Amino acid sequence: MTKKRPLYASSSSSLQSHFWFGMKIVTSISVFMCIFGLLRLQSRSSPSIVRDKVLEFGRRPVEPFFGTPKIAFLFLARRNLPLDFLWHAFFQNADKRTFSIYVHSEPGFVFDEFTTKSSFFYGRQLVKSVRVAWGESSMIKAERLLIDAALRDPANRRFILLSDSCVPLYNFSYVYNYVISSPKSFVDSFLDAKDSRYNPKMSPMIPQDKWRKGSQWITLVRRHAEIVLADDIIFPIFRKYCKRRPALDPGGNLIAQRVAQKEHNCIPDEHYMPTLLSMSELDDELERRTITYTSWNESATEMEGNRWHPMKFGYKDASPEGIKRIKDINHVYYETEYRTEWCHSNGTSVPCFLFARKFSPSAALRLLRDGVVGPVVANALST
Repeated sequence: MTKKRPLYASSSSSLQSHFWFGMKIVTSISVFMCIFGLLRLQSRSSPSIVRDKVLEFGRRPVEPFFGTPKIAFLFLARRNLPLDFLWHAFFQNADKRTFSIYVHSEPGFVFDEFTTKSSFFYGRQLVKSVRVAWGESSMIKAERLLIDAALRDPANRRFILLSDSCVPLYNFSYVYNYVISSPKSFVDSFLDAKDSRYNPKMSPMIPQDKWRKGSQWITLVRRHAEIVLADDIIFPIFRKYCKRRPALDPGGNLIAQRVAQKEHNCIPDEHYMPTLLSMSELDDELERRTITYTSWNESATEMEGNRWHPMKFGYKDASPEGIKRIKDINHVYYETEYRTEWCHSNGTSVPCFLFARKFSPSAALRLLRDGVVGPVVANALST
């Protein structure tokens, strides 16, 4: 006689199987919801990390400073400073307690009596420097190294970034009073609806509504310089997602050229500073313009179609009339924002530009001869 399995045993096994299957589904859904929740939390909180750090920094007690405030002149040089003779005349008429000089040049380059005509630049190169390539994050790295070096002197209260082709348009006294009297940084910063450089991969850490464009030639108050140096969030994102598209090789592989053209194109130094300060909710602490003049001309390239390039000033361009036209500019119009930026310093109407680029040695020599930076001293290049 064959034994029959009790019905309750079969039913119990089936229930147990369904129970564990249901538990697996519930566990999977729970894990998914947890991960989804964490991602959403990160998505919501990431853009505020920079602002939180700024607020935390702002709560620190401000270190009192007593003494004469300095302007730190930060030079970004490819190698030497070809216009050092003009800058020598500029600094020669200044009180040495009111300025300091820092130069980022190629690694290993030393400023001494063999490499510069001006003793003001002797030994002023950074001990630590990097090789810089235009349109790459190494440019931002070099700027941050300059700021880092200058912040070590507590007397440095303003920080002016300059290129090796920049010239001063006024004497030192005028520049010093203009910059020191303003409690704001001078940072070119604007929205460009037509800009295609924003990489969606930057989101949500850098939201598109905080993406800004502007000249890299900035002037910072000390607090803003400290914020730039403290940034360890936005710069790594720029380094990863804001890259210049590789240049086309006319003799290269056609398929490779087509692939290169599809790559995202971004110029980090034209976006990093204004974007970082905008994300830090500091727009109200800025004069949203640069104090370095650049003359732009449009030219066509195979990379981006029509593209703007800075014009180089030659001897004829540096005439008294030409320099006066630059000095007479008292406002800047930002077409993409329909905004006119009237130039002020500490509430007073002022000329917009204190410096200009890109000047050739012959153009700089004409400025020196015409006494633009002050009286020409006979031994200007020998002391």
